[in-house]
Amino acid sequence: MIRLENVSKRYGDTLAVDGLSLHVPPGELFACLGPNGAGKTTTIKMLCGLLKPSVGRVSVGGFDLQTQGDRARQLISYVPDQPFIYDKLTGREFLEFIAGLYGMEPVHAARRMDEVIAIFHLGEFVDDLTERYSHGMRQRTVFASALLHEPKLLIADEPTVGLDPKSIRELKRLLRQLADGGTTVFLSTHTLDIAQELADRIGIIDRGRLIGCGTLDELRSAAAHDGSLEEVFLRLTETDPCA
Repeated sequence: MIRLENVSKRYGDTLAVDGLSLHVPPGELFACLGPNGAGKTTTIKMLCGLLKPSVGRVSVGGFDLQTQGDRARQLISYVPDQPFIYDKLTGREFLEFIAGLYGMEPVHAARRMDEVIAIFHLGEFVDDLTERYSHGMRQRTVFASALLHEPKLLIADEPTVGLDPKSIRELKRLLRQLADGGTTVFLSTHTLDIAQELADRIGIIDRGRLIGCGTLDELRSAAAHDGSLEEVFLRLTETDPCA
């Protein structure tokens, strides 16, 4: 579903992503970890088609983001770390707006809206103006909009920030269900416990390079350390042999 081939991104003299190659198959929940400034956000923006790589190729579902971007973006939903909603719309109007962007047939869109409103428990406030929403309410509404068109790839950047424990538990269950149902989930997070609990594979980016990728056991082997993901992460990022 996701394929990055020797991808680099440079901002002037700064190399934000350096020769990144990665393949994430359909239905995998892949967690992307890394210190602040490691290149995770730049990688995500290239995956979404918001940035073009300086070198290399990025494709989603077999479609090149540079030459077939419109077709690739039909497969993608992106949930940023800071949820954005038009404040002068109600939650329902925002969902209708998103359905229109994806050209959803009205009857199908109405059915899907009812489904995502139920999944994310939006019923109590979906007809209120979103300017009144708390962060958690905004996050739930943005997730509902992201899943409205049933994407093949969900990209979520720090999705649990600002959520209460119950909402985090429900979100974790939903992400796992999506992956088990065939949706590819690309999860960027600093919450290592969530990555350890949910991910099929984990990639660790540091200084723009992919320094580790695999299951937790494979990362333990690479780090020569039989500990938690937190301990393995610290071992790998502190002893990056390419530094």
